[in-house]
Amino acid sequence: MQEQTIHWKGAGLTRVPFEVYTDADLAQREQERVFRGDTWNYLCLDADLPEGGSYRTTFVGETPVVVVKDDDGEIYSFENRCAHRGALIALEKSGKVDGFQCVYHAWSYNRQGDLTGVAFEKGVKGQGGMPASFCKEDHGPRKLRVAVFCGLVFGSFSEDVPSIEEYLGDEICARIERVLHKPVQVIGRFTQALPNNWKLYVENVKDSYHASLLHLFFTTFELNRLSQKGGVIVDESGGHHVSFSMIDPAAADASYKEQGLRSDTGNYRLKDPSLLAGFDEYGDGITLQILSVFPGFVLQQIQNCLAVRQVLPKGQQRAELNWTYIGYRDDTPEQRSVRLKQSNLVGPAGFISMEDGAVGGFVQRGIAGAQGLEAIIEMGGGETGSSEGRATETSVRGFWKAYRRHMGA
Repeated sequence: MQEQTIHWKGAGLTRVPFEVYTDADLAQREQERVFRGDTWNYLCLDADLPEGGSYRTTFVGETPVVVVKDDDGEIYSFENRCAHRGALIALEKSGKVDGFQCVYHAWSYNRQGDLTGVAFEKGVKGQGGMPASFCKEDHGPRKLRVAVFCGLVFGSFSEDVPSIEEYLGDEICARIERVLHKPVQVIGRFTQALPNNWKLYVENVKDSYHASLLHLFFTTFELNRLSQKGGVIVDESGGHHVSFSMIDPAAADASYKEQGLRSDTGNYRLKDPSLLAGFDEYGDGITLQILSVFPGFVLQQIQNCLAVRQVLPKGQQRAELNWTYIGYRDDTPEQRSVRLKQSNLVGPAGFISMEDGAVGGFVQRGIAGAQGLEAIIEMGGGETGSSEGRATETSVRGFWKAYRRHMGA
């Protein structure tokens, strides 16, 4: 086990050393202990694999993997790495295949990741070839355990990680089921480059405190204010969370103006107010729910805009954010139109999410040279439990609770 180079001052979770976002050695240990450790990593949607032979390529941390459905209806996943010389097996993001063949030396694999063929294994005209002791069954890319929950496909390199239901816990399972209670259809996807460490974006997702301070659109149009009804759920591990709120006209009090916040400084209006004209889907009054699963999965419901997000590290100071917009398979044309229009709320240029794509970079730039210093994560105290209010950083502390356990820090 490598020596821990990051110095945490005590067992508390209210101070986070800035080196966790910049230390290169730490980034390598994260790959082993977090992404290839005892965690379930989101891979894709079951809807992405409609029939036998359908596949997608993705990543677990920085490790490339293939996810494929076989004719038996089961989903399999394995490292996207040829056992021969290490080249990618699958080069496209998605497709349909009978099997896979590495373009470099034509080693072949079935849909379950087994090595099935070696070009010129017996040599040519009695010369060359693999030795007689070579056994294809002994070679192949590493395989992942696969679990599917509510149409979400997760993978793990660990044999010790518990079942996906146990990993998530009852409350998180129920909140996922609330949104993914019936078959979905992909209605859009794109990838966003983030100029910051992956953990800064995950913190941002879990940070209910910033939402109506950073996002001018949220507060201006009263989609999300800390004074509205809502709460934060943090599971026992700390790693998974839900933040939710309800649009409440009675919550439009003077608290934001009294704080001198920029969200109450202008008279902004929408040229097309129909952007916010949605419909009630769940009957519980919740108009915003952001849910995260450790280490890097997000499920969002912002009014009628539904999406899943996958956060991936790309080095220590860059990350990648994969967005997949979804609707229900039985959406009416009118409902689908609302979802597509409200998709303008999120994404790199979204009325809400635009700032999230920038603020992590502000932090990454701001902490250059801050070795030995710490972030303060004390809003709402020092605990990691659930909260009836959202002026708290409890779920951010929860992330660090789970992270430190996996990292042995």
